Amino acid sequence: MTKDAEYAIEVVKLTKRYGDLAAVNDISFTVSKGEVFALLGPNGAGKTTTVEIISTIRTPTSGKLMLLGMDVTRQKSGIVPRIGVLPQGFSSFDRLTVRETIQYYSRLFGTNTDIDGLIELVNIKDKAKVQYKKLSGGLRQRLGIAIALVNDPEVVFLDEPTTGLDPRARREVWEVLQGLKNRGKTVFLTTHYMEEAELLADTVAIISKGKIIAKGSPGELIENNTNYLVLTLRCADNKAFEIVRKMGFEPVLNGNKEIRIRMEHKDDVQKILNAITDAGALYLGLDVRKPNLEEVFLKLTGEALLSDPVVERGVV
Repeated sequence: MTKDAEYAIEVVKLTKRYGDLAAVNDISFTVSKGEVFALLGPNGAGKTTTVEIISTIRTPTSGKLMLLGMDVTRQKSGIVPRIGVLPQGFSSFDRLTVRETIQYYSRLFGTNTDIDGLIELVNIKDKAKVQYKKLSGGLRQRLGIAIALVNDPEVVFLDEPTTGLDPRARREVWEVLQGLKNRGKTVFLTTHYMEEAELLADTVAIISKGKIIAKGSPGELIENNTNYLVLTLRCADNKAFEIVRKMGFEPVLNGNKEIRIRMEHKDDVQKILNAITDAGALYLGLDVRKPNLEEVFLKLTGEALLSDPVVERGVV
């Protein structure tokens, strides 16, 4: 890496075409050293293609790509020893134990790896003698992250590291990724989970149909693209819906008798509840939440992403 390289990753007008299909369409962004950068988007948006090009696995149709101060298309031999990659759908040898698997990849890459340190880092010390085929999905992903770190890389690429995991396993992997961030690694993460990007990333780029449509910190993206709260009321009947509608709001009633109301001012929450109470109507419960990255993505693209049912709740 040249000492004066300003960014860990610099992408300028990157395009990847397959015939008439532009899988990645003229995108540009930078990733600072030591940050977690999340490329957020639905399946088929171009996330995996982008990470495979930057990590030297695929060649671009056009564009400039610099990684650790080196040209990705011309200096692959200098780049590969200094990056780690966890591909989507990682798998390993069924009959090798956790320790044997890390040893194998360490020898494959010709590195003097601190195997015990890696096992401890990804929190699988009690599974060190367990064969790969007997590991749960979450444990396999943690092992995959360990393998991506055998060469002590400066930049780590993690492509959909928690896809298919249950919520508990996903959060265990998040703890490992947070540990990488604390160690100063530059992490390039692709995901379609809002909570993942919102919790882990310093910078988020939202990609849709091969184009970067927004970029910034999670807080910046939410602040710049949303200016409202969402009140959800669980109601016994439709009286509350009519009351809210007559107040000038645009409530939405779903099949579970829940009313969703967007509002621009916090004071509107109390006004709505007072009006419902004064009219003698009933509501069984409520929650108030701030917008999240899902709301931002939905606003910008009209598409919904995956998320866990985790919301900010407030009681008025």
